[in-house]
Amino acid sequence: MKKLINDPYKVVDEMLAGFVKAHPNYVRMVHPRGLVRKAPPKKGKVGLMIGGGSGHKPAFIGYIGEGVADGVAVGNVFASPPPEPALEVTKAIDTGAGVLYSYGNYQGDILNFNMAAELAAMEGIRVETVLVTDDIASAPKDQMEKRRGIAGDFFVFKIAGAMAETMASLDEVKRVAEKANFNTRTMGVALSGCTVPAAGKPIFTLGENEMEIGLGIHGEPGVRRGKLETADEVATDITERIIADLPFQSGDEVAVLVNGLGATPYMELYIVYRKVAEILADHGISIYRSYVGEYVTSLEMAGCSVTLMRLDDELKRLLDAPADTPFFVQK
Repeated sequence: MKKLINDPYKVVDEMLAGFVKAHPNYVRMVHPRGLVRKAPPKKGKVGLMIGGGSGHKPAFIGYIGEGVADGVAVGNVFASPPPEPALEVTKAIDTGAGVLYSYGNYQGDILNFNMAAELAAMEGIRVETVLVTDDIASAPKDQMEKRRGIAGDFFVFKIAGAMAETMASLDEVKRVAEKANFNTRTMGVALSGCTVPAAGKPIFTLGENEMEIGLGIHGEPGVRRGKLETADEVATDITERIIADLPFQSGDEVAVLVNGLGATPYMELYIVYRKVAEILADHGISIYRSYVGEYVTSLEMAGCSVTLMRLDDELKRLLDAPADTPFFVQK
């Protein structure tokens, strides 16, 4: 294991200390594992709290700021944050309009965030939750409630955050977040494993000429493992599966995200995007906005994912809204 770290059991705390020092104009700590916006919350604005395990940078702390999240609860690498930081963040971002929790659909996260929501309710804070379930490889489409949340997190957080900035009610913010989630589909491919610092060895391994389609961002099994294919072959397989799952139709407008998993050069991501765009054009699907880069990673895993979000006028307006966070700025 080659990593620029000190103590493998202190990587999250040292990372957070560095993050706060690097971005003092964006964030402040309210708990050793809880960050919120530097600016005080607007009175009457719904608070948006996101979060999950570390190792997915820029998710989740990179999205604290105007137009996206008000606060983040941070867990250990690939582990859920405990209830305490989630509660402290909730109290810090609530101004009386309530708080929306949004995070990926993982049992540990659900358990701990639900506990935080119960504790918040005891203090008079209303909390609602929207789970992200965009990973089509993790369950059949008639069992969406069992699907994992992966790179689609970004779109759901962006939509919910933009709606909250309009001073909409908690019910309205929850509604659009659910709408964004329903219309978002993702699938990925891994070319290598990654190493959790405290473990000191890869969480899984792939042969020199192997890849795995549909692998999760914590190393969860995919739908098939086989010989490494070309970028066009991989992009075609993933994109056609996504199009069939919603299903997307000719005339639809979509937002596209080609997301690197941590160790994939931008050159390769743009080669994949090129093919995704061609496939969408062949289906009569128009690209309204595109995003290429690292948005939800998995430490140093090589590979990428493709995300499509089907848009209507409301989702386009919210997607277009400005945002200003440490890792995502849109004017």
